[in-house]
Amino acid sequence: MKRVTHDTWAAILGMLYLGLMVNLLLLVTASPLVVLLITTDPMRSWPLIAVVAPLAAPALTAAFGTFRAYGEGETQVVRTFLAVWRDTLRKALALGAIVVGAAVVLLVDVRALSDTTASVVVVPVLLLLTLLVAATGLLGAVALAEVPAARLRDVLRAGLYLGVRRWYFQLLSFAVLGVQLGVFASMPAIAIGLTAAPALYVAWANGRYCLRPVLDEAPA
Repeated sequence: MKRVTHDTWAAILGMLYLGLMVNLLLLVTASPLVVLLITTDPMRSWPLIAVVAPLAAPALTAAFGTFRAYGEGETQVVRTFLAVWRDTLRKALALGAIVVGAAVVLLVDVRALSDTTASVVVVPVLLLLTLLVAATGLLGAVALAEVPAARLRDVLRAGLYLGVRRWYFQLLSFAVLGVQLGVFASMPAIAIGLTAAPALYVAWANGRYCLRPVLDEAPA
């Protein structure tokens, strides 16, 4: 058997450190949302969750930016995470507010119309629009992490356009994030401490590939 080289061990330990630190920083920067999800019944506390949910958007963008920087050779995980969080704070908050606001309106309409005769036609359309809003927000967070100087309207336009045109790329992201939500619902400690970073890494890598047509044209 071949001996594992020092570089291989360094790469493995570096990835473990990246994952654990990103998980910890996500917990800290998105703590209002995490605390509410753990300590309350989301079906009853959803209005309060909707209020604090946009606060988690900068944490998501910071995680994506940290993954990008690590792939480019940057090993200072904490410093990179905090720098991206600071640089994208305002735009990420605005993005989170827009996405959460639109999703709440659509889901409230779904609930209101679910018992009407038009529900067979209207509800599937509203749910599809909700998925499109989620895809736009996810791709928007990736875009901000890649190009922090991008204008928010350009980020939303790119996320919406490529979310529709390359919808099949979002299936993997939603599947992985759906599994992560299931893990969080049953084992919050495992989801927060271990599986959050890998799930978000898959969503980031998939979103980055989906955004390649616009990222290749973006200024360095």
